[in-house]
Parts: sequence; C-alpha cells; structure tokens
Amino acid sequence: MARMSLAVVTHPACLEHDTGPGHPERIERLRAVLDAIEAARLPGLICEEAPRASADQLAAVHRREQVEALLAIEVPEGEHGALDGDTIVSHGSIEAAQRAAGAVIRGVDLVMEGKAEAAFAAVRPPGHHAEPDRAMGFCLFNNVAIAAQYARASHGLARIAVADFDVHHGNGTQAAFWDDPVLFFASTHQSPLYPGTGARHERGAHGNVANAPLEPGSGSREFRDAWSRDLLPAIAAFAPDLLLVSAGFDAHMSDPLAQMRLRTDDYAWLTGELVALARQHCGGRIVSTLEGGYDLAALAESVIAHLRALGDYEP
Repeated sequence: MARMSLAVVTHPACLEHDTGPGHPERIERLRAVLDAIEAARLPGLICEEAPRASADQLAAVHRREQVEALLAIEVPEGEHGALDGDTIVSHGSIEAAQRAAGAVIRGVDLVMEGKAEAAFAAVRPPGHHAEPDRAMGFCLFNNVAIAAQYARASHGLARIAVADFDVHHGNGTQAAFWDDPVLFFASTHQSPLYPGTGARHERGAHGNVANAPLEPGSGSREFRDAWSRDLLPAIAAFAPDLLLVSAGFDAHMSDPLAQMRLRTDDYAWLTGELVALARQHCGGRIVSTLEGGYDLAALAESVIAHLRALGDYEP
C-alpha cells in the first residue's frame, strides 16, 4: 500500500491535440501513459480531471498578447497549422494546452489543500520550452511555470523550485524564472542538443538557476552524480515551499530524439531523492508534470517507476 496519497490529473482533451503523421509528440504517447497507469493498479490512487487554465492564469507567465493570439487560433477539423517547424496545432490543440496547464494548477491545489501529498499531471502538449513571448519545441504554454505563479498568487507560497530532468533544456522555464529571486530552476539535459540553452554559466539574475549539462552518451553515473553533487544540494539550499517537477523521460537509452543512456531505475532513484527533499523542506508537497519521452514502451515504464517513487509505493 502507498504510504502517501498520490493524485493523477488528466483530461481527455489532451488526446485531441493532433500533431499529424510522423510527429514524435503524438497522441499515442499519452495513451501509452494512461494505459500503463490503469494497468499498474496503484492502490489508493486519486484520479482528477483537469480544468482549463484561464487567460489570466496563462498571462501570469506569458505576455497577454501571446496568450490572446494562441487562444484565438482556430484550426478546422482534420487540418493542421504550424507555429514553427516543430510546434503543430490542430482543432483540439488549444483546449488541450489549457487543460495541460490546468492539470498542474489542479495538482497544486490538491497538495496545498491536503487532498494529496503528491500529484502527477498526465498531459500533453508539454510545456517547458514555451517562453513568455513564444510557443516552441512542441510546447504552447509553460505548464510548470504557470503552476508556480498560481501557487504564489492563490496559496501565498514564498519560494518555489522546479526540478527538470527532461533530456532537452527547459529554456522556457528558465526564461520565466530568470529575474525572480524566489523562483528556482534546476536542470540536467543533454548538451549539445535542442534548444541550445542551459550552459553551466547560465545562473539566473539572482543565482536562482542551476544547470548541469551532460554530454551525449552520458548514463546513470553522470546523471546521478550531477543531481547528487550539484542540483539536489542547490535546491535544498534554496529551501522551497513547494517542489515542482518537469518530468521528461527522453534521456532514456531507448529514446529516439537524444543520445543519453538512462535506465528506468534512474528515474525511480531521482524521484525518490526529490520526494525526500520535498519532505525535508516542503511538508512533502511535490507536483510533477509530463514533459518529453518518445519511445512508447520506455515512456510508459518510466512513468510508472516515477509514480511508484512519487507515491512511495513498495517496489
């Protein structure tokens, strides 16, 4: 049985974001995750439906003009539009993006109201590449940054940290946090790789950014060393009131979009470390959201390992 309550927040609209044939950020990703969660039958799991994030909630991170432009997009059924070469929109994309941001917001409410100790947003599109003034890298709105601002505004939290272990650097989250001394961003990611940001010298305007770039081919040892030596101590020193996680699983050795060599148990290990850190500093409050991961079998297996550690289930 679980020793702490875990909520999963999702919405069927996230399956209506159609990126077209051959796109790696495809509907089947979320189907694989949801099927794996159902098959895992995690005891005591709380399942919640995501609300839509409001325009005001989105505009806490993104320029109002950017929000209004995205919310005004209308794509006919069966057709596609392109915001850039990677970021595709369809008829269902805007609601999906609002629900994705809303899921992380709902996760914050659940942990802050004591209805769950941890929450995971099983959503798409992902968010951590979306910058305050542009959508990019498969991402429309920056789900985790929006949730951080919501937690401050609605729950009065003073200090919020984001841990990002996606194989691609979360440039959008870094940009949204850069000038704010009470928001902290920590990331491992492959370098060189898209989007080309995340150098170790990128520290934020207040020392509130910690990047640990890893070379292609890096595996468990390099990944665990970076978190143990650099990033977990940096988050602990920041002493957040809430820990948010950008959970991308594309550093897995099976993933087709990068060249790192992580295994499923690396995600279980880091999640356990983040849970322990949250218990030390945040009363255990931790909210995670799905980012990347493009090999369906590795993604599904890694998400379940993440959830088992997030909810402190027995192995």
